[in-house]
Amino acid sequence: MNTTDILRRPLVRAAVLSVALAAIPIAAAAQEATARGSAGGDAAKGKALYQACAACHSIDENDVGPKHRGVVGRHAGSVPDYNYSSALKRSGLTWDEATLDRWLINPSALVPGTKMFFKIDDAQARADLIAYLKQQK
Repeated sequence: MNTTDILRRPLVRAAVLSVALAAIPIAAAAQEATARGSAGGDAAKGKALYQACAACHSIDENDVGPKHRGVVGRHAGSVPDYNYSSALKRSGLTWDEATLDRWLINPSALVPGTKMFFKIDDAQARADLIAYLKQQK
């Protein structure tokens, strides 16, 4: 008996349909999570939160802190024409979601000797900000 024969049975069809229908909300939730960012961040909220970062950073220009366009996936301490701390240049970090999250919790704990001191305690706010930064390619 092949798969087609098995699926012709009414109880099997009902079970398969039930499983398929149950998966629809899961797939929708997964799509929504992807739109928000894999850490569950909301990029629109992150954009609003970025205003606090703008005291020292810009998306496209170096300021007190380095520019943020393309930060996700970038090696730490690698933006040309920015004067990083030697600690950050030697850190060997690559800015991915997990590293950015740890950084935003406490930059000095992750890289002792860094110039950055700003912290974000709220996990959702960090996720939102990271989701926004991921869009700035």
